[in-house]
Amino acid sequence: MISKTLSAFFVLLFFQQLSFSQPKRNDGIKHDPAAKTITITVPGKKLSIVIDYSSGCIIKQLNIKGNNTLSPSGVYTGIETKNGTFTSNNHHNNIKITETPNGITLTGISYGDATLAVTETWNFKLTVNKILWDITRQYSNAAQLEDQAFPKWNFADLSVWKGGIIDNGGMVWCKYLKQVNDTYGVHTGGVTFWNAKSGDALQITAKPGAGNVIATKYSHSAKNEFTCTQLVTNAPLQQRYNLSRFVSRKADVFAPFEIKKGKVSAHFELQYEDYFTKYSRGTLTGIDADAVRELMNTTGRYGVVDNNIIGANGWLTNWKCMHEPFFAQIGMAVDDKNYTRNLSATLNQERDQAMLPDGRVLSRWHNEPGDEIPGTYNAKTGYYEAQWGYTVDSQTGYLINTSEQFDLTGDLAWLKSHQQSCEKALEWLLKRDSNNNGIFEMVNNNVAEKKASDWLDIVYAGYENAFVNAQLYEALNLWANCEKVLGNPQKSGYYTAVAQRLKTAMNKPVEEGGFWSAAKRQYVYWRDKDGSVHGDNLVTPVNFAVIAFGICDDPQRIALILDQIEQRTTAEKLFHWPLCFDSFKREEVQGGNWPFPKYENGDIFPTWGYLGIRAYAKYNKGIALKYVNNILEQYKKDGLSSQRYSRVTQLGMGDDILAGICTTITGLYRDIYGIRPMWNRMGLEPNMSKTLNGTQFSYTLRDTVYQLKLSVNDYAMRTNTFSVKSNESFGASRSGSKLTYYHHNRDSSLLHIAAASNHPIDLQINSWDSREISFTITQPNNYEFTITGLQPGNDYKIWTNNTVQHLKTKTDGSLSLKQVCKTSTKFVIKEGV
Repeated sequence: MISKTLSAFFVLLFFQQLSFSQPKRNDGIKHDPAAKTITITVPGKKLSIVIDYSSGCIIKQLNIKGNNTLSPSGVYTGIETKNGTFTSNNHHNNIKITETPNGITLTGISYGDATLAVTETWNFKLTVNKILWDITRQYSNAAQLEDQAFPKWNFADLSVWKGGIIDNGGMVWCKYLKQVNDTYGVHTGGVTFWNAKSGDALQITAKPGAGNVIATKYSHSAKNEFTCTQLVTNAPLQQRYNLSRFVSRKADVFAPFEIKKGKVSAHFELQYEDYFTKYSRGTLTGIDADAVRELMNTTGRYGVVDNNIIGANGWLTNWKCMHEPFFAQIGMAVDDKNYTRNLSATLNQERDQAMLPDGRVLSRWHNEPGDEIPGTYNAKTGYYEAQWGYTVDSQTGYLINTSEQFDLTGDLAWLKSHQQSCEKALEWLLKRDSNNNGIFEMVNNNVAEKKASDWLDIVYAGYENAFVNAQLYEALNLWANCEKVLGNPQKSGYYTAVAQRLKTAMNKPVEEGGFWSAAKRQYVYWRDKDGSVHGDNLVTPVNFAVIAFGICDDPQRIALILDQIEQRTTAEKLFHWPLCFDSFKREEVQGGNWPFPKYENGDIFPTWGYLGIRAYAKYNKGIALKYVNNILEQYKKDGLSSQRYSRVTQLGMGDDILAGICTTITGLYRDIYGIRPMWNRMGLEPNMSKTLNGTQFSYTLRDTVYQLKLSVNDYAMRTNTFSVKSNESFGASRSGSKLTYYHHNRDSSLLHIAAASNHPIDLQINSWDSREISFTITQPNNYEFTITGLQPGNDYKIWTNNTVQHLKTKTDGSLSLKQVCKTSTKFVIKEGV
């Protein structure tokens, strides 16, 4: 009896152990064999999908907080050949389901014809907050495909999402897909779709299998769906129509392509995102933070045409102008590492494909010929010289963008790879000073040639052009710093000297060969070779540029210019600055600029807004903020979906929508909030006003998140490893256990703090001037402090709380001391015994 009881007990124990040893099924995956459906739901139920394999195989629901976002077409895979279209959703398949503890697999998915058969396996897994989907496809033969769905997502309509933030830094805006089959195609796979009303977002991460590449097209279907189709191929896809990334009323943006016999795979991750949280702009006191977020996520990103093509026109018109210097600035304000990475690649491509052997930087990229000087369009690359004239500011645009991009990336190897090309681009322009007056000359000599030389491409500015030379001054100073970082002090000094000579020459009165007109209280636009002066009609980008870039540092001149511009803008009740206030002469402009005010002869182009913000930020912060708020209000009205605005009606005009229209907001971040990254640190140089007090936001630079708090003369920066607080501008960086503070964000005056351990370092700067340096350390630790930029060989008195010691600076002007700080410790350093 006991033996039978023990036997039963051990049998029961065995089966219990067997049942416990079986991995537990994931509760988020529900399989209904009778209905032939599988429902996968993430914890919290913010995201779920329903797979239907009753007739073919599709994802028939993709639910965000319980609401299905898909059309009846769902999500499916497929191919298109010359014989027809074959998909996973319209065939009865012998689909087999295999359930695993953390996922489910569907095999036996098949479609195609006798020429090309496709079999697929769909494997789904559920992680903490993601649905993982692996598609493995087997092609029976090599073949040519017209199109492919790997997969295709069919959303209910174009209002489900406002748009999608693409993982190359760009975006698709659903409202721009106006017509049936309007299609935008890019050579990348990941996207985050968002709804700006609900704050719901769907992130789709897409990774092709080894040896494959991925592309995506976004389209307005014949059923008025918003569709997203991924394509996984052996080689990068070519465009079907010239180099067009966007095509109107055509769904086939990509050219036919070859596939090989065998396996192809891709991995997708679906995740719900709280859009308002992920893309929060923080607390922007006195500023509409929601409008800033939406403007930068739409208009600010719209200039990304594709991988390797970032500009400030946009993908609707398939255009990019190299003669624009603000792409890196836009990247600074967008604050997305994908944009930053893509801009580096863009500048690489332009170095390799858009620069001629003599250093000339071609002015534009376009999808097809028609805008070029005859013989200059490269059908393979898309780069060319614009038909309107040699726009010399493409030289300065390349240099400024490269220099500022380096400050965003901190990538020395990348900068080194651009050193020779940047030097060639500079030398191409620096050779153009035939009269040796320090002002550099354009290709065209006079108005009679009817050619342009800069961004205002149907204004006949030429020879000595103040706008181009102002940008050259900025380029020289930025590149001089890059040469210094690269270890070339001689070249750095040379470029700095050239810049100084240029500044002196430009500031001379027009009667002495410069650009300053005392009679008109402005800088004139250009001088022809015959000495005749043109453009004294208060051209705003010219006058803003000479102030913004520091050429004009005369307070009286600055006041004359900026007060005049503000008075006239206010008198006309304009929401933003026009390109010029008075008319050019008829012979100075092409017919498209006539009669005044029309197009570049008087209309409102917000593209150069950042120059105005930079000019006003240090002169009158209230005026700068007014135009920031004006541009945000205009965005809320029309999305800034225009090239320009009529001077007369202030309504949007022009089909060539410009992403550069966002630069007023880049000015907000750079010149008001003072976001000034440098290659080796984060910098803050704010110009705050009381109406902005209490501004707080996070900013990510090179994967470090900086929490910033800004008020008038009260600036704080915090990371996980340090904090700095000061009433003046500064820069800071930490490497290992060492914190470096850069006073005024300059390299000339530093405080190095080396700690014995890697605990956080908290620093408060109390004062820093020629009379006294005072700072407080609040975290206990053993420290060594080194201050640079002091007088060499001088005696200094150092107070450490109430303790005094005397030290002498080294010959390099540095001073070092060690201190064990057990509590908050204040240091005061003064020169003298």
